[in-house]
Amino acid sequence: MNDFGLFFQMGYEHIADLKGIDHILFVVALCIRYQFADWKKLLWLVTAFTIGHSITLALSVFNILNYSINWIEFLIPVTIVITAISNVFVKKFAFKAKFPLIYFFALFFGLIHGLGFSNYLKSLLSKGENIVPELLAFNLGLEVGQLLIVLSILFISLIFVNLFKVNRREYILFISGGIFAIALQMALERNPFF
Repeated sequence: MNDFGLFFQMGYEHIADLKGIDHILFVVALCIRYQFADWKKLLWLVTAFTIGHSITLALSVFNILNYSINWIEFLIPVTIVITAISNVFVKKFAFKAKFPLIYFFALFFGLIHGLGFSNYLKSLLSKGENIVPELLAFNLGLEVGQLLIVLSILFISLIFVNLFKVNRREYILFISGGIFAIALQMALERNPFF
């Protein structure tokens, strides 16, 4: 159980580390369109992302899936760029579709982000026979950290949109524009073609 706590903490710290800001940027871009009243839809969205990155994290850790780390490091900021661009098309905030396109983005992009986590996790795992508890603990730590990021986004949005009365669409475009610029620079720096 001691190892469980250690890997849980490592997962949490990995997600909360500002040096690895790419995941934080992705979660912000993914969730910025929602507010507290949309919590059910946001829960589905985050769950789709979690399923995606959990699948590839496990497949990679168990050496079922092999990939080029250079391509994954490039594709992670590309997913952020695409998600930030998708926010430009949010004009109404009714979110009536049962399964909006952003859910599929979250699931698919989660697959890519999971591969990014797996390289770090592989270096930490013991060479023992049963690494499932360590994998589960790391993943749970990631999720707790991710949920704290989501809650922070919701509180910041609440302050700006509800308290300061900033136009919600302009707020989303401003935040998404900043995320787009940072992620585009990251993608250009990680370009695997050169």
